[in-house]
Order: sequence, then C-alpha cells, then structure tokens
Amino acid sequence: MRQVIGSIDPIAIRLGPLEIAWYGIIIVIGMFLAVWLSMREANKRGIDEDFIVDLAFWIIPAGIIGARLYYVLFELPTYLANPIRIFYFWEGGLAIYGGLIGGGLVLYWYSKKRQVPVWLLLDIIGPHVLLAQAIGRWGNFVNQEAHGGEVTRQFLEGLRLPQFIIEQMNINGTYYHPTFLYESIWNLIGVILLMTLRAKNTFFRRGEVFLSYLAWYGLGRFFIEGMRTDSLYLGNFRVSQLLSLVLLVGSIGLIIYRRLYVYPTPPYYTEGIEPDRKFEEKRKRYESKQKQNQ
Repeated sequence: MRQVIGSIDPIAIRLGPLEIAWYGIIIVIGMFLAVWLSMREANKRGIDEDFIVDLAFWIIPAGIIGARLYYVLFELPTYLANPIRIFYFWEGGLAIYGGLIGGGLVLYWYSKKRQVPVWLLLDIIGPHVLLAQAIGRWGNFVNQEAHGGEVTRQFLEGLRLPQFIIEQMNINGTYYHPTFLYESIWNLIGVILLMTLRAKNTFFRRGEVFLSYLAWYGLGRFFIEGMRTDSLYLGNFRVSQLLSLVLLVGSIGLIIYRRLYVYPTPPYYTEGIEPDRKFEEKRKRYESKQKQNQ
C-alpha cells in the first residue's frame, strides 16, 4: 500500500479495532439525500414514499454489487490470481457505471412488479442520483484516488483552491489534478439544471429528465476520464470514455426519436397512476384511428 502525504486522515472514527472511514460516511450521506429527495418528489407525483424506501433496500445493494463486479471484470487476471480479494471492498474498486447497471436492472424489475411507470420513476430519481455522485466524489478526495496527472502546486493555487484541497492532492510529494473536484462541480451544475427545468413542469416529457441526466453525466465524464490515471482499459481504449460516449449519443438520440416518431409520451408532471391510464387510453384510440385510415 502506498504511503500518502495529505492533510486528512481517511479514518473518521476509531473505536478499538473498529474503524469507520470517511469514504463510507460520505457515500452514505449521498445515498441518504438521494432517497430523501426522491421520496419528496415521488409524493408529488402520486407515488407512495414507502415505495421509494422499499426500492432503496433493493437498489443500493444491487448497485454496490454491480459496481464491484464491473471493476473486477476489467481487472480479471488480478482477481483470478487471488479470488478472495473480490470481496475486499475496503481496498477500493467500485465503478459507478457498474453501479448504474446493477441498480437500473433492479429498478426496472421492481417497478414492473409494483406497477409503477418506469420512466416516471427514473425521472424522479435521476437528478438525485447525480447529486449522490457529486457527493461521493469527495470520498475519492479523502482517499487520494481517482485523480488526474501530475501538476505543480502553482497550478493548483492558480485555481484558487482552498489549502486543504491543495494539500490533499499532494501524494508522495507530487501534486495531481483534482479530477474528483472537476466531476463533483460538473455533477452539481447538472443537478441544478435538471431540477430547475423539471420544476417548470412544461419542459420535459416523460423519460427526458433521466435521459438528460445520462447525457449530462456522459458528456462530463468523457472529458474528465481522459485526465485520470486509474482508468480501466479495453484494449487501447478507456472503458468509461467509451460508455460515456454511448450514453451521450444514445440518450440524445432517444430523446429526438421519441419526440419525432413516437406518439407523445405523458408529461413528466402527470401526477399519479390514474392519469397514466387515461393517457394510455388516449394513445390506443389514436393508434386505432391510424389503422383505420391506412
């Protein structure tokens, strides 16, 4: 394990042999805020707050498992040499894209099981997941990981950063790009934009809040990933950059396709399940008339 020189102890609490890391505390804070904000938004849209709590009990473990499996998959030779290390979460190695995939699959299954509109649910939680990601990056800051290439202290001072950030970017006597900070700020800007536009109730159609979240995150992550020194690779390509590009192009393309070629989806602000059923009846009548005219 490398020796680090920084201003922050990664262990927040020591109780005898028990150690609680800042990384875990920060991640839990992000998750709590995402669940709490999603409960409030769900209540406005006619979805029981308890549904969000129940969903969290499923989606959070699935997200953690997905994040770990994703990382292990792209570092497979290392873990095959010592398989027990797959379970050593405390050593690091959680990939956000794996978490999104694992959590997304469980969300789809659970929403179908409980008969809650999938796109509406995704729109509700999307901006709050982005907020949790912005907060979670500060866990990387404490651990002095997920940073970029070497820079000078003068460069960091030129960014007008607080001294505690500059000192924490000093690793073994070398200063590095605080890419955690770049991504955290980018995500926070996205949260503000998405929640502001969502609140207008006329800007987004159903599903477009979530798709815009994917596009925003994909755009920022594509460029920030190119600065990092710990990327997972597929051949000569950074995996996260490839996925970011897919998210960006795919989400924008899907928004355009749904706007131009799909019968209008319900507005995001439709409240509750009953209006969705009425909209579905309207859609079926439209399709029936289209068939009659052919």
